[in-house]
Amino acid sequence: MLLAKRPARPEVLATKSSPTDVVTALDQAAEELIRDRIRRTRPGDAILGEEGGSTGDGRVRWIVDPIDGTVNFLYGLPEWAVSVGVEVDGEVVAGVVNVVPRGEVFTAVRGEGAWLAGERLR
Repeated sequence: MLLAKRPARPEVLATKSSPTDVVTALDQAAEELIRDRIRRTRPGDAILGEEGGSTGDGRVRWIVDPIDGTVNFLYGLPEWAVSVGVEVDGEVVAGVVNVVPRGEVFTAVRGEGAWLAGERLR
């Protein structure tokens, strides 16, 4: 969705902690898409999103950064990703970082290591 809908010059909707900590409409749309998919399959889980804050109070909590590297995304640089992690009872147990422009997907599971495209990272 982010590649398909990225305009030539994405519009900055707001800034957060500094002038370079920006929010675009696609940040919000991507987070809402991720939230919707989580809610459909795991309705009792909590979600903490960079743009939408915290919702729910389940013992499982998803942590979402819909565009990690928004400034790079704005300038058309390939160094941005969609990052999602999951906690159980406050302990991070898994995560995925999808570097969309490069087609790289990093995954990690607590106690099982980290992987890139199915190959273990060391």
